[in-house]
Amino acid sequence: MTLKVDKKFHNPMGTLHGGILTDLADACMGMATISTLGEGESFTTLELKMNFIRPVIEGELTAEAKVVHRGRTIALAECIVKNEEGKEVARGTATQMVLSPQRLG
Repeated sequence: MTLKVDKKFHNPMGTLHGGILTDLADACMGMATISTLGEGESFTTLELKMNFIRPVIEGELTAEAKVVHRGRTIALAECIVKNEEGKEVARGTATQMVLSPQRLG
């Protein structure tokens, strides 16, 4: 996933608000988790953790995520967010609860 950011997303210190980076990573990890679901399954996030590595002012960010564990009820996804120069700006993990059709009904 990609997101173009500029000063409208800045925090009071003049850098990209961490919530924007977190939302991008969360969406990307969610899509990675969705790719593992069977028919009728859904998921919900149990825990989300972000590490911010370097500040972002503006430009296009690229997020790549993968599922590193997929069990019957728990999935763990990781995401790396990079700037236009290919430098890592943030890294996140998400623990997801897989919801079976029986749990949803």
